[in-house]
Amino acid sequence: MAAQPLQSIKARFGIIGTSTLLDNALETAIRVAPTDLTVLITGESGVGKEAFSKVIHALSVRKHNDFIAVNCGAIPEGTINSELFGHEKGAFTGAIGERKGYFETVSGGTIFLDEIGEMPMDTQAFLLRLLENGEFIRVGSSKVEKTDVRVIAATNVNLEERVRNGKFREDLYYRLNTVPIRVPALHQRREDIPLLFRKFAYDFSEKYRIQAVRLDRQAEGVLESYRWPGNIRELKNVAEQLSVLSEERDINADTLIRLMPQLMERNLPVPANKNGGGGGEFQERELLYKVLFDMKSDLNDLKSLIYELVSSNNLRMPDLSRLRSLPASVDFKEQTSTGYSMPPNQDIPSYYGASDNRVTPIVIDNNRPPTGETTYHIRDTDIVDTPITLEDIEKEAIKKALKKYKGKRKEVAEELQISERTLYRKINEYNLSSIS
Repeated sequence: MAAQPLQSIKARFGIIGTSTLLDNALETAIRVAPTDLTVLITGESGVGKEAFSKVIHALSVRKHNDFIAVNCGAIPEGTINSELFGHEKGAFTGAIGERKGYFETVSGGTIFLDEIGEMPMDTQAFLLRLLENGEFIRVGSSKVEKTDVRVIAATNVNLEERVRNGKFREDLYYRLNTVPIRVPALHQRREDIPLLFRKFAYDFSEKYRIQAVRLDRQAEGVLESYRWPGNIRELKNVAEQLSVLSEERDINADTLIRLMPQLMERNLPVPANKNGGGGGEFQERELLYKVLFDMKSDLNDLKSLIYELVSSNNLRMPDLSRLRSLPASVDFKEQTSTGYSMPPNQDIPSYYGASDNRVTPIVIDNNRPPTGETTYHIRDTDIVDTPITLEDIEKEAIKKALKKYKGKRKEVAEELQISERTLYRKINEYNLSSIS
């Protein structure tokens, strides 16, 4: 696809961005548009899947006929068959007359079925028949009707997972997935975030006749580092809120964080709950990820402290590249009356003392010899036991939070970002009732 046609299509449909992933998805939509093939558009909620369906319809031979978007998750299970396929008079209570369904009224055009993963199983069977031969039957009728409609489906859930769980028909999945289009999430196209923000800020300023807000480079960096779980919808909300809340039109990073503190919150890389059921496993995994992220932060702080100690005491860092090449069987230690001491010009291997899954710390002796050399001592008594299982880590995190908030479980649950129900279960599981 040449660059100029792609850019002109972006301008025509208001698609903002230069990301390669976005361009690939758009090129696929352009190539499949002239055909009548069924298309399945996947992507997180709020990435703009409906915009791609409109591109496909507008570039197809059906562009002069009707286009309708139907949210399958918003229609009650008891009425969705009637909405899609129509019904006869007296087919059910309240059916005072016959009614044409969407597939009949949009014949010759395109129907966009959003949230197709929420469609009931019986409706899936009717849809499969329609896709196979264009036939359907109204609710309460025995007469077979014909229609000529192109179907574009979209979902923000993993349909393959739903097929494995028996919640989506496998034959319908493969029939819909003739041409798949994956719309990238906003965090996968971070280079487009400043462009989209400027677009939303300018549109808001035009609508309300005010000066548009502008971000400096550091403020744009804050937006780019955020996870954006709500994707483009959330970014648009942020742009509009800043346009209203900020007294200044030029916004720096400090002002942005003060007005939008949620932009600094961690968004853990946890998969969405695809089954629609209870969130116990999801919340436990989220807690473990939070603990691991906190451990990583503590490790970075420890690294900074070590470098500061080394520089302030005029010490020399070992050559780590040389240490990695040393065999594990080399004996570096010399027995002395006070412990084990290393020669001043010999580095200590990083794996020393780790064979029993315990950490043996290296102690720096500030009582330097008269020659100015530094002696390193490793004492057998300086052994630190560390948690080696996720359960230990999780238990320790809950224990610290309970002590911090003096047993107030609501605050503890908010701190750990889990539900109070999960917290109660974990307290009983780890026998932490005495702390709370």
